[in-house]
Amino acid sequence: MVVAPSSPPRAAASEPAPAPAEAPSLPPARGRALPVLAAAIGALAVATLGGGVHQAVTHRSDRPDAAGRSGPPTAGPTGPVTDVTADAGVAPLRRVVPPDVLAVSSGRSVTAAQIARIRKIKKVRDVIAVDGGAVQLQGRSINTFAVDPSTFRSWTPPGTAKRTELWTALAGGRFVVSADAAEQLRLARGQRYPVVGRTMPNLTMGGSGALGIPGIDMLVGRRAGRDIGLIPHVAVLVNAPGTDPVKLAAAVRKALGQTGNVVNLHENRYRAPSDGGRPGSYLDLYKQAATTCPGLSWTVLAAIGQVESDHNRNPGRSSAGALGPMQFMPATWKAYGVDGDGDGRADIMNPYDAVPSAARYLCANGAGRGGRQLYRAVWHYNHADWYVQKVLALARAYAARYS
Repeated sequence: MVVAPSSPPRAAASEPAPAPAEAPSLPPARGRALPVLAAAIGALAVATLGGGVHQAVTHRSDRPDAAGRSGPPTAGPTGPVTDVTADAGVAPLRRVVPPDVLAVSSGRSVTAAQIARIRKIKKVRDVIAVDGGAVQLQGRSINTFAVDPSTFRSWTPPGTAKRTELWTALAGGRFVVSADAAEQLRLARGQRYPVVGRTMPNLTMGGSGALGIPGIDMLVGRRAGRDIGLIPHVAVLVNAPGTDPVKLAAAVRKALGQTGNVVNLHENRYRAPSDGGRPGSYLDLYKQAATTCPGLSWTVLAAIGQVESDHNRNPGRSSAGALGPMQFMPATWKAYGVDGDGDGRADIMNPYDAVPSAARYLCANGAGRGGRQLYRAVWHYNHADWYVQKVLALARAYAARYS
């Protein structure tokens, strides 16, 4: 917690400083950008660097306890445990269709009438509807689309669309994940994993790559999606070359009525770093923010992010009144909060603002000079020696893992 400058030191009691041998994986950047999708995906699950989409088809209790752990299944999945496989081919890539807008219904299928209205919008060339929902994979809730690989591949980034082996794997009953998800969940290609939804099939990991849809980290085939219990036609991607994406999003929103959320995929927050947009993972975000304070290691920011909110999994108000992924006190935020993503406001709940603000606060207290000054800077973040020791131990663990 970033304490206010006038706050008295807290007693260095309560909790010992663990010395973890290994730092946990960093989650994908699911802050305000990907959270909008989460919000958009509302029924799919609920935010993604800004949150986490959790709910819909899972049968687990995803509400973390005081230690940040997810609860055990509240009810076992119905249906048999099976290995879903299917021998199928995939059509060759004919063209790439860059999505301009993503529309996600609020827990129900997008109707044929709504899709027809979207198709009638001026300059709309292509529309594709996909099934989706949140499933449990490796103990994590993960937003998933169920797609026809022959048609959906055109809607992914060109490099991914051209990788026929990914789409062949999908057509063969395997699943494909984003590169971030593969690393964070430690998934190995060719290995089978239980995917928990309405049923619990064992699916083989067929590969990973950039999926290009914010908040979506896993693809399965249509058959597997039906077996798992994903919501039919819960999301729609729209391509309209040459149109104003802001006006297009508004028109799609009108066509959907009050049944869903619409994301303009041209906003910087949804673009990959290579396209000049925001970091796509917490690892990238911590690294980028650390560059604003020469001498400050990104591992310190990552450690604080883990201790304060478990990388935005628990960003709510603390008993002391701190808020957001980096747990700033509102008074301190007024002095140190920055607009990290250039959207015109410094939002205490937005990781793209909160992480660089934490770097600014640490830097102002001498963190870039290392040594004793770094210790004092972290102590200023939370007036407790156990807190400093815990953060620095985690920072060393991150450095060991990601070096």
